[in-house]
Amino acid sequence: MVVFGSFLPWISTAVENVSGVRGPGLWTFYVALLGLAGAVLPAALRRLAGIQAAVMSVVCVMLPVWQLVHVLNLVGTSGWMPGPGLVLVFGGGVLAAVAAARLLRGGDAGDRLHYRGD
Repeated sequence: MVVFGSFLPWISTAVENVSGVRGPGLWTFYVALLGLAGAVLPAALRRLAGIQAAVMSVVCVMLPVWQLVHVLNLVGTSGWMPGPGLVLVFGGGVLAAVAAARLLRGGDAGDRLHYRGD
């Protein structure tokens, strides 16, 4: 989600769309690659993968929020709206935070999902 959202428009106006690559979208793209590297780590390195997911979640949540606050301070609420890229990056950041919490908490998530007929 974050990789694609980084290249899509972050701010939509009547005149033009502002792509995320022209600003903080490059940072979110780079941190998404860090998150992808954490996703392919073996299970023995669960804590390292959790730390990578936590770093990704902080960047991918804080930068879209900063972008919204920055645009609100510049022009207010009229004439623009958040683009799909901003929403995808923020959503990817939230999902990375959930993954980081599950990885850092430890234990097997599958144990809670399957019924044990003991």
